[in-house]
Amino acid sequence: MPRKPVLQLSAVERHYGQAETTLSILTGADFTLHSGEIVALVAPSGTGKSTLLHLAGLLEHPDAGDVSIGGRSCNGLSDEERTAIRRDDIGFVYQFHHLLPEFTALENIMMPQLIAGLTKAEAAERAGQLLDYMRIGHRGDHRPSELSGGEQQRVAIARAVANAPRVLLADEPTGNLDPTTASYVFDALEALVRQSGLAALIATHNHDLAQRMDRRITLDAGKVVEM
Repeated sequence: MPRKPVLQLSAVERHYGQAETTLSILTGADFTLHSGEIVALVAPSGTGKSTLLHLAGLLEHPDAGDVSIGGRSCNGLSDEERTAIRRDDIGFVYQFHHLLPEFTALENIMMPQLIAGLTKAEAAERAGQLLDYMRIGHRGDHRPSELSGGEQQRVAIARAVANAPRVLLADEPTGNLDPTTASYVFDALEALVRQSGLAALIATHNHDLAQRMDRRITLDAGKVVEM
């Protein structure tokens, strides 16, 4: 059964004004991400990795071209509509976990679900399931400062997928972790993607992890290129 395209960038351009010049970051980038697929984005700093992720996550508008989520073009949508898609269809994970320090691991994962309208009981049940799935169910009542780096990042991943998004976008999610912990976190992430049919685009400098993903892409002269 063919996998469905979940994220599509078509002829996307992004330019930034610098003094009296224009800096062209993306110049007709094309990319498709399918359900159940993990793709590594491997490129040197300054080539546009973060820009590509921001456009894919509807945090920025392209200067030309189109970004589609689940087959729906996002061109011309209002800020409210884009915000709704980010809330419901896109999960974000960053190099630093950005967990709320005053809340427990369980409560951090409950937060986006409560914002989406779930009851406290429903949110707590799903948060507990995700903690168990990430193999840290026994740490649910601990605050971030009481967790290891690997545990914090697994909580961040669980929070990112709490609302069952279509797409997970991750920017160096294992960048602050030692190789063994990074591998363990990636194992948990990969299992989650395979079971749920989530589509994941992961920017990483870790070539060992990149080799374990389904595909590897890079950026060359403002375009997406398969490696």
